[in-house]
Amino acid sequence: MLVDGGRRAHYGDFYTADRSDEPVAVVIGNCQAESLRVLLSTSETFPVRAVRVPPVHELTGDDLPFLRSLLANAVMLATQPVRDDYRGLPLGTRQLTGLLPPSAQVVRWPVIRYHGLHPFNAIVRHPLDRSLDPPVVPYHDLRTLTAAAGLDWRPDLGPRRLRAVAADAVADLARREEAAGVDVCVSDLLLPAGARAAHTLNHPGNDVLLGLAHRVQGAFGHTPDARDPGRTLLDSVHAPLIPEVVDALDLDAAPRPHWVVAHREVDDERVRAAQLAWYAEHPAWVAAGLDRLAHRLALLAAPG
Repeated sequence: MLVDGGRRAHYGDFYTADRSDEPVAVVIGNCQAESLRVLLSTSETFPVRAVRVPPVHELTGDDLPFLRSLLANAVMLATQPVRDDYRGLPLGTRQLTGLLPPSAQVVRWPVIRYHGLHPFNAIVRHPLDRSLDPPVVPYHDLRTLTAAAGLDWRPDLGPRRLRAVAADAVADLARREEAAGVDVCVSDLLLPAGARAAHTLNHPGNDVLLGLAHRVQGAFGHTPDARDPGRTLLDSVHAPLIPEVVDALDLDAAPRPHWVVAHREVDDERVRAAQLAWYAEHPAWVAAGLDRLAHRLALLAAPG
C-alpha cells in the first residue's frame, strides 16, 4: 500500500505500521479538527497524546487500515458529525465509533460555520462535483452570484439588517448542533468573540476554537486547561471585513477591504472578476447557490 512521502511525513504517527499499545486520542473532522488537536496538545493535564489525522475529506481507501489500527488503540474520540459512507467510504461517525474499544469515550462537536462577520460569503456544493470550488478563494459571494444570474439584487447594509444576519447565523449553527445531537456546542461563543470569531465562514478564530477545546476537555471529564498556541490557527485565508459590519456589530477591529490568502493581500475585485468568468463556464453552481442561499438573500435584500 503506497502513501505519498510528503503525506506520510506530515501524518507520521497516523501511518505508523507497527503501532504500539499506547492509548491515544483521535480527533476526526474537517480542517477544524487539526486545530482542536493542536489545542488539546497544549494541555498539561490531558492524559493521552492526540494523534494528527488527515481531515476526513482527504481520507482515502488506502488510509482505512491505518485508521482502524489507530481507533483500536483510542481511549478518546472527538468527532464532528459525519454521515455514514461519507464519500463512499465507511467514515461516518457511527461507523468509526464502532471501531473503538468498548471503554473508549466519545465526544461529538459541531461543524462550525458562521457568516455573521462576512454576510456575503458562502460555500456552495453541487452533485456534479462536490469538491469543486470557485477560483482564487474557495468561497462564493452573494453579490457575484446574483450578478452572474443577471439579477438586480441590492443588499441592505443597515445595522439592524446586519445584526439580524449575524443572529441568524448563530441560530443556524445552534439548530445544526441540536439536530446533530452534539455533546458540546459553540454557537453561544460566536457573538462574544466579536471580530475574532472567524477568519472566514468555516475558519473560526482562536477564541472560539479555544472555547471549544475547553468544552471538549470538560466533556471528557478533564481539566479545561488548553492554552492558546501563540499563533493564529486556520490562518490560510481571511475574508474582507466591511465597515458596515464593523459598525453594526460594534467590533473592535479595523475594516479590511481585501482578502488575505497565504499572508498576501488579494483585491476583492480580482476575486469577483475571476469568479464571474468561472460562473459563465459553471452555470449549475449559480442556480445551486441561489437556491441554497435564498434565505440569506431575502434577509439581506434592500426593500423595494
